Amino acid sequence: MELRQLEYFIAVCEELHFTRAAEKLGLTQPSLSQQISLLEHEVGIKLFDRIGRRIAITESGSILLEHAYRVFHELSQAKAAIGELHGLERGALKVGALLTVVNTLLPQVLIDFHQLYPKIEIAVSGMRVDEIKKSILHNAIDIGIVYLPFEHPEIETISLRKEELVLAMSVHHPLAGQPIVPLHVLKDTAAILLPETYFIRRYLNELCRQEGFLPVPAIELTTLESILLMVQREMGVTVLAKSYLHSLCHGDLSIAKIDHPTMEMEIGIAYRRNKHLCSASREFIKMLQGK
Repeated sequence: MELRQLEYFIAVCEELHFTRAAEKLGLTQPSLSQQISLLEHEVGIKLFDRIGRRIAITESGSILLEHAYRVFHELSQAKAAIGELHGLERGALKVGALLTVVNTLLPQVLIDFHQLYPKIEIAVSGMRVDEIKKSILHNAIDIGIVYLPFEHPEIETISLRKEELVLAMSVHHPLAGQPIVPLHVLKDTAAILLPETYFIRRYLNELCRQEGFLPVPAIELTTLESILLMVQREMGVTVLAKSYLHSLCHGDLSIAKIDHPTMEMEIGIAYRRNKHLCSASREFIKMLQGK
């Protein structure tokens, strides 16, 4: 069994399509199929069920996939440990962060880190919570910045700070100018919200459920920019992190505190349990904790 065969196997598992996996790997589809066939011959059992052009991972394939991820995790651990010999003179750091954090918590930390360690390459990707979890487990990123709780047996977390959620609306909205509004305004007020697949929406739904109702959004949008555009055009109100809204400095938005004891979310750092945190990761975490 060769490492490249495991790499090909993981790509097919993630794409569940030989042609797309081959394109991702820069191979031809026949070459990829041949390598997977050789791998199946090596393990002595089918890894995929082929149904026409569709494929599904067999139970044996699922077991191998779990171990394949562990193999590449151990390799990354070895590289990180070897890289420690060079301290913070060179290396790379991959961070997956919530979109709101990219605009608020991270900018100054990135500037400070780069000034201190200019030879460390940093890549920051804005992601949803579920995408960050998957990327941590697949070793695609070193550190995630997420909403807590963020529970998984293979993931450790560190709390950073609380983030207040507030109501945002156009300055022409009837509620504009009120410093505090009750949560139940969302029962009868048109709202522009993220879909329920987003952590912040699920959290908001739970708070409203405790008050005996669920918000019924006039529009659901997947990007914060599009939500705020709709709010500015007086299509409705929204609920977002206060620090994110303040970072935008929109003069045509009015912000009100929501009168509820738990209108805040906790932001924290997440990384893979038992992962060797290189010097760059440890220093970056220390700088985040100082903000």
